[in-house]
Amino acid sequence: MNRFGFAGSRRSPVVLTVPGLNNSGPDHWQTLWEEERGDCQRVDLGRWASPNRNAWVTRLDAAIRQIDGPVILAAHSLGCITVAWWGALQNQAYGWPVTGALLVAPPDCDRAETPDMIGNFGPVPRSPLPFPSILVASRDDPYIFFERAHSMGKFWGSRFIDAGHCGHINAQSGLGDWAFGQNLLDELIDDAHGLTLGAEAAPVPPRRRSAPPRDTWPAAPR
Repeated sequence: MNRFGFAGSRRSPVVLTVPGLNNSGPDHWQTLWEEERGDCQRVDLGRWASPNRNAWVTRLDAAIRQIDGPVILAAHSLGCITVAWWGALQNQAYGWPVTGALLVAPPDCDRAETPDMIGNFGPVPRSPLPFPSILVASRDDPYIFFERAHSMGKFWGSRFIDAGHCGHINAQSGLGDWAFGQNLLDELIDDAHGLTLGAEAAPVPPRRRSAPPRDTWPAAPR
């Protein structure tokens, strides 16, 4: 639903959830947030099983434009790469209309063994995002090396969060409604109240982390 709270010229952001390949099922934290919170709604990217970068970015852009007010993006997996491409291709002022993004478990679309169905999303954009962002990565995510996730966060100007060993941070991770992720989302919402139209803010620098490499790519992420 489109729900805003007004305080002068400021509005509470609408949270658009941006799933990845094959959409997010009933036990995924994105779905649970949509059911439990009053500020979340899903972006229908279409062609969930056979995604196309340009089509997904176009549909994300249309969803953002439909919101008459500030937007925060809560993306998972391939949805994170879609958000990065939207940020690279759109000429928005810093922090408006997208005031922030939570980017959870982005896959590496640049590896040689990347499945063709998501390889068309590469090369991953390296330009800073035009809004504050938090990137959350797991140390045992099968779809990206941990240090590669850190590099993405550095490219994008994201605050980097080490989630420990949570797999792909999806329904199979057993996180339920993922209270920790909601805390991060609420931080972005609180920060958004400090942004005004046309105001610029410096992105939070990433934190340095490291982890041992892995060299296999299992079945496509969900």
